[in-house]
Amino acid sequence: MSKNGSISNSVIKRLPRYYRFLGELKKQGVERISSRELSQRMKLTASQIRQDLNCFGGFGQQGYGYHVDELRDEIGKILGVDREFGTILIGAGNLGRAIARHINFDTRGCKLIGIFDVDDQLVGRQVGDLQIRHTDDIPEFCAENHPLAAVLCIPKEATQKIADTLVVMGIKAFWNFSHYDLSIGYDDIIVENVHLGDSLLTLTYGLNVLTSGDGEEDDDYVEE
Repeated sequence: MSKNGSISNSVIKRLPRYYRFLGELKKQGVERISSRELSQRMKLTASQIRQDLNCFGGFGQQGYGYHVDELRDEIGKILGVDREFGTILIGAGNLGRAIARHINFDTRGCKLIGIFDVDDQLVGRQVGDLQIRHTDDIPEFCAENHPLAAVLCIPKEATQKIADTLVVMGIKAFWNFSHYDLSIGYDDIIVENVHLGDSLLTLTYGLNVLTSGDGEEDDDYVEE
C-alpha cells in the first residue's frame, strides 16, 4: 500500500480526519480542493498533507489539486470503510449500550453482529436490532459467525483474560474502552485502547496553560 512498505502510526491516525473533512466538503458541494486550502481547514501544513497522501501513491494533480469525492473514496478504501468486518461488543452497561446505539459501525467498515454481557438482568434486552446475549454464548456465536473485531466495555480486571480467550476464537482486533492498556502478545492482533479520561486531561492541560500566570498560552502548547 505504501511506497516503502511501512506507514507511521501518526499518518494512519490522520487518515480518519482527512476522511471526515472531505466528507464535510462533499456535503458543502466542494468538488476540488488544493493541498493549501485543505491545510488551512485542517490546521496542517500543505507539505504534511502531500507527504501523508504520497504514502499511498498520491492522488492530486499538478495545478488542479484533489478531487474531493474521489480522494474521499480512495481514503475510505484504505481505511476499509467499504468492508463489513463482523464485530461483537462485550459489556452492555451504559457505555456499551451507548456505543452500540450511537456509533454507526456500518459506515466505518464494521458490522455489529452481537452484544454480550454477564448480567442476567441485561440479557434479553434489545439494543437497536440486536438482543443482548449471555457471555456464555460467545464461543458458539464466534464459531458460527466468525467475527473479527471486538469492542470491550468491561471491567478493567477482566480485560486481559477475555481478550486472550477471544483471540483463540478468531478475534483479530480490539476497540478497548476498559481503562486497561491491553497488550496482546500476538503479532497479528490490532488493539486500539480508548482512554476518555486521558482526552479530558489533555483538555484540562490546555485550560491550565491558558489560565495560569498572565493568562497567555504557552508557546510550546500547540493544538493540532
